[in-house]
Amino acid sequence: MSAVDHPAPRREIRERFGFLRRSYAMLIKEFIQLRRDRVSFAMIVMLPVMQLMLFGYAINTTPHHLPSAVLLQEDSDLARSILKALENTAYFRFLYEVHDVDDFDNLLKSGKVLFGVEIPRGFERAVRRGDRPALLVAADATDPIAASSAIGSLGMVVQTALKHDLYIGDPPEMPFEIRAHARYNPAASSSLNIVPGLVGTILTMTMLIFTALSVTREVERGTMESLLSMPIKPVEVMFGKIIPYVLVGFVQAFLIIGIGVGLFGVPVLGNLVLLALLSTLFITTNLSIGYTISTLVQNQLQAMQMSMMFFLPSILLSGFMFPFAGMPAWAQYLGEALPLTHYLRIVRAIMLKGATMQNLHFDALALAALMLLAMTVAVTRFRRTLD
Repeated sequence: MSAVDHPAPRREIRERFGFLRRSYAMLIKEFIQLRRDRVSFAMIVMLPVMQLMLFGYAINTTPHHLPSAVLLQEDSDLARSILKALENTAYFRFLYEVHDVDDFDNLLKSGKVLFGVEIPRGFERAVRRGDRPALLVAADATDPIAASSAIGSLGMVVQTALKHDLYIGDPPEMPFEIRAHARYNPAASSSLNIVPGLVGTILTMTMLIFTALSVTREVERGTMESLLSMPIKPVEVMFGKIIPYVLVGFVQAFLIIGIGVGLFGVPVLGNLVLLALLSTLFITTNLSIGYTISTLVQNQLQAMQMSMMFFLPSILLSGFMFPFAGMPAWAQYLGEALPLTHYLRIVRAIMLKGATMQNLHFDALALAALMLLAMTVAVTRFRRTLD
């Protein structure tokens, strides 16, 4: 009986060691493959590091030193004290001093400033007479998070500004009133901020991925070589790949804006033709970047990973999720190099403010420059891959 039973335990032992040996061989093989796939290995290291750095250093949900302008219609000691008190709250940073209402409104419409303070003529005289004049603070409330904290700090300004100018200690009563006017989004509705931003965010994600995967798929299947053997130039291949997705981008933008207007009551105060033209510029820029990504990678998985590597800083540094003006200077410089940053300003300004090309020329020029740069890099990289 024992002579018959001995081979069975030995076979089990051999099978067990064989299982471990084969599993160990597969483990080593996967590590070798991962080491060879440098793009995937870089994603494993860079994605958590990037998220940690951006959330730790660049993201600030209580922004300070927000760009502001003053419409100064009288230059008095009290007016200067009020402006100084506003700056001392650490929420306001006065970059512009204007003397015309139109300039004041254009600064807010273009997004160059988030706040405007208007000090009317005869303000100090009216305060000394006890007439309680009004001080107007206009806030760009298209981003409610950035505006709410600063507006909430206005109550402290009165005590600080008047303690040394008119009274010793606290004033017996409020000698003037501060009228805070939240423009473009008086109800501080988050949907009015998010829905226009979703147009740019969804277009960025889909245009990058669609183009990067489309070109990489051709390379993987071997159809790109047969395509290029035909009498067609690389730039013609690029435009042939890009133009269909421009139409796809239009359909996506139309759906998002239509749903936003119909379900969430988002207004469209500006020119739709201008919005369509600048959206075309933005879509083409992202498609060119996606095309460039396809020339850097070897397969569709790497294309997806690199697209997400570009998309992550875009949503974090563009002002979609967090106030752009609250980020440190280095993060703002990085954000200015991203197409989504400029398009968010454009789409929000046209839809919510009724802005014109005069108000948006800086962001339009920045998008055009980024598009030309991306197309140049894409064509250059594509030609090199053919050599």
